[in-house]
Amino acid sequence: FENVTLAFDDKVVLDDISFRLPHGETKAIFGVAGSGKSTILKLALGLMKPDSGHIHVLGQDVTEMSENAVFDLRRQIGMVFQESALFDSRTVRENVAFRLMEEGSVSDDEIERRVREALSFVELERTVDMFPAELSGGMRRRVAIARAIVTQPEILLYDSPTGGLDPVTSTTIIELIVKQRDVYKTSSLLVSHRLQDACVMA
Repeated sequence: FENVTLAFDDKVVLDDISFRLPHGETKAIFGVAGSGKSTILKLALGLMKPDSGHIHVLGQDVTEMSENAVFDLRRQIGMVFQESALFDSRTVRENVAFRLMEEGSVSDDEIERRVREALSFVELERTVDMFPAELSGGMRRRVAIARAIVTQPEILLYDSPTGGLDPVTSTTIIELIVKQRDVYKTSSLLVSHRLQDACVMA
């Protein structure tokens, strides 16, 4: 992010924001609710454009890219949404496999292998045939992480991944994020309002 500014009408949300996320590092951005944390992730994904400034993702300036080019770039980014955002009518397997199935270029056997590998990473392989409604809040968040990492992305974005979870489960989620960084060296950007997350991560 280089000198990024964004306002909605007369409310300035981001004012001349600059930061770098070096390869293989995890960076956390903290702020109260409504302070613009999730907006930063939307800008990084090219879902919104800033009023001024530039945003370079994997060497490309998303502020100057066409919608189609941004769509291709998003394939290299994994996103863990607030409240997990799983499909209620799909099994855990189908939720985690969703992006691989959408791409259409990965064989069924390879999809199954990668889904089980991702679920094994978050220690939930036994839930493969369950539905989100059968899982606890923490388990749903871990499935969301599995869905984000199954495509082996270059960058992971976490939107308040511990929001609404109890302290013990929150610690488990942050430890998974650290494990992802250490094992796969994926660059990660996490936004949160919980300072406890920073302590665990640091």
